[in-house]
Amino acid sequence: MESPPPQKFALPVDSEHKATEFRLFSAAKPHMRAFHLSWVSFFACFVSTFAAPPLIPIIRDNLNLTATDIGNASIASVSGAVFARVAMGSACDLFGPRLASASLILLTAPAVFCTSLASSASSFLVLRFLTGFSLATFVSTQFWMSSMFSPNVVGSANGVAGGWGNLGGGATQLIMPLVFAVIRDAGAIKFTAWRIAFFIPALFQTLTAVAVILFGQDMPDGNFKELEKEGDKPKDEFSKVLYHGVTNYRGWILALTYGYCFGVELTIDNIIAEYFYDRFDLNLHTAGMIAASFGLANLFSRPMGGVISDVVGKRFGMRGRLWTLWVVQTIGGVLCVVLGRVGSLGASIGVMIAFSIFCQAACGLTFGVVPFVSRRSLGLISGMTGGGGNVGAVLTQLTFFKGSRYSKEMGITLMGIMIICCTLPMTLIYFPQWGGMFCGPSAGKGGTEEDYYLSEWSAKERESGFHQASAKFADNSRRERGRRSVASAATSPDAESHPPVQV
Repeated sequence: MESPPPQKFALPVDSEHKATEFRLFSAAKPHMRAFHLSWVSFFACFVSTFAAPPLIPIIRDNLNLTATDIGNASIASVSGAVFARVAMGSACDLFGPRLASASLILLTAPAVFCTSLASSASSFLVLRFLTGFSLATFVSTQFWMSSMFSPNVVGSANGVAGGWGNLGGGATQLIMPLVFAVIRDAGAIKFTAWRIAFFIPALFQTLTAVAVILFGQDMPDGNFKELEKEGDKPKDEFSKVLYHGVTNYRGWILALTYGYCFGVELTIDNIIAEYFYDRFDLNLHTAGMIAASFGLANLFSRPMGGVISDVVGKRFGMRGRLWTLWVVQTIGGVLCVVLGRVGSLGASIGVMIAFSIFCQAACGLTFGVVPFVSRRSLGLISGMTGGGGNVGAVLTQLTFFKGSRYSKEMGITLMGIMIICCTLPMTLIYFPQWGGMFCGPSAGKGGTEEDYYLSEWSAKERESGFHQASAKFADNSRRERGRRSVASAATSPDAESHPPVQV
């Protein structure tokens, strides 16, 4: 099938019509418009999910919450998204990121509105649990970016979209105390003001879902339903998407390691304001300002991780991406240990900011690798990895921050040790066409990009042409061999049968 004329897209594209450039300040349709819709909607979900922590000192007095109640609610807020993220990945593979994300946002918005009606510890916990499902929009964000941007810039696109979305975790530390203060100063008592304040994130979340439905587009060439109807995209089978996702061990390792970068970020979002409020005897606004600096680092830290992944990948290939991810995440673990040991306010703030940069950069670096794990099961692999982040958050909070077994400073130290240990399995990731951290690529049969990605399709499916998108992706991902290797790489016979489409 011949490609459309170049003027169809505002950005230069590859053979899959994915953008080969990432222009941050453009709103060009469909690539950059999808980028802005994805990060803004994910940002709104982050604001809603973590709207409660900065107001906990007020909410706990109103609802008579104990430390255990607060810990349980924090765990609930991130536990719901564990399975929701895996389900979201499959939904993206089958129905497209546009409908999948907008549907979930609209389904969870009522829980945010209803938080204003919470009257007990149990109702507060249930509402935080339901609101937390919205964090699964992270998966649709990463899937959407991987569908719109070529391998040479996909790390940057994923990093910026994810980072700016995660920015909501820091922004809400500023937004909610400010909204609360405005409502209280307008005449409402404090126990009423915090309830009214929740209408702001709920409304914002709802509006972003409407925007995604009205202005979003699943793929460069159109929406899933339209492409399937026209025969331009085969309708995949859930069982095969599931099989190729869960049997790829690389996805499970990335899920584990992501649990101790993004999972740690979620944990810090839940505990850090209360930590500074209680340990250093600060007022609510000051504690919120300090806590916000952790999440607000996402403005540049996670995007920086994605950009570094692309830069290193261009020079050293996939092996460079893996090494950089391991080093950055391990340094983040060391800084987390230090954060739990320092005792002065100034030192704690400084170490926390440094820790946040490395922790969030590791998140961006992770999703510089994820798009290459599987082409057919991209959504499911993204969901598994994203779900791993929430599992890490749940386990960390259950182990170190539930009840009074550990002080928060000791819990932070132990969390840092966990980061270092759980990052080690990354050394086991190996791609036969590119190699791993300690081994080079396979020299035998099956060591090409085409062999790797086309192995997800049966001979019968290949005869029907269902593998065409994977063949194009394989061709576009050859740069993951590294600069030296890609120039001298020989083209396999199978690859020659699927030459890149000129656009």
